[in-house]
Amino acid sequence: MLNVSLIEYTAQPQNVVAIAAKLCYSGKNMQSLKEEVDSKDAGKFVEMLREIGHESPLEHVSFTFGVEGISRACLAQLTRHRIASFNVQSQRYVGKEDFLFVMPPSIEKDEEAKEVFLKAIQASNEAYKKLTKILKQKSSNTDEKAKEKSAFEDARYVLPNACETRLIVTMNARELLHFFELRCCNRAQWEIRGLAFCMLKLVKKVAPQIFKSAGPRCVRDSCKEGKMSCGQMAKMREIYNF
Repeated sequence: MLNVSLIEYTAQPQNVVAIAAKLCYSGKNMQSLKEEVDSKDAGKFVEMLREIGHESPLEHVSFTFGVEGISRACLAQLTRHRIASFNVQSQRYVGKEDFLFVMPPSIEKDEEAKEVFLKAIQASNEAYKKLTKILKQKSSNTDEKAKEKSAFEDARYVLPNACETRLIVTMNARELLHFFELRCCNRAQWEIRGLAFCMLKLVKKVAPQIFKSAGPRCVRDSCKEGKMSCGQMAKMREIYNF
C-alpha cells in the first residue's frame, strides 16, 4: 500500500526563496536581507514571484520524501525526473521471497483478470525462490553473504514490474512544481498520479505559498493537451483547491 512521508525539508522555505530573489536586485548584505524578509510576509512575495515566473530562487529549497509501496513500474517513471536524488531499496541485497506487489485497479475489479494476475505473481515468486536456492547451492563462493547476494542479483530477473519497492527522493521546489504539473494531470499513469497527489498534499502544508497553484497545468492555466485533453478542467481545479 502506498505510504508517503515528508522526512525533511529546508527550514523556513518561503523565507529562503524570498532572500534569494531579493538578493538579485539589492545592494544590501545578507544579514540585512534576512532581517527585511523576516519582518515581512514572505509568503505574499513568493506568490508574486510565481506569478511573474521568477522561479530560479525556488531551487534553493528542497524536500525529502520517504516512499513505500510503489511498484517498480512506477519507479521507472519517477526516475525519469532527473533533477532529483534517489536511493532505492536494492534487489541485489534484499531478498524478495513472497514479495509484496501492486495490483492495478482495473485488474483488481475484474475477477477473470485478477485470477490471471495472481497466478503470474505466484509463478514469479516460485521461480525466484527456486533460482535463489539453486544459485546459492551451486555457487563456488565460500562466503555465505556473498553467495546470497550473488543469488539475489541474478534471481531478481524474474521479478515483475508489480513488485513493491521503497525509496527516498529529494527534489527542489522548482522541480517539484514541474513534477506536479506533469504527474498530477489526468493523462498521467494512475500510480504515479496518486504518488504525486500525496507528495503535493505534504509540501503544501509546510510551504503553502510556494505550492499555492501547484498541480496539473490546467489548475493555473489553460490545458495544453489539445485533442488529448481530459476535458475536466473545472473538476481538476476543484480537486486541487486545498
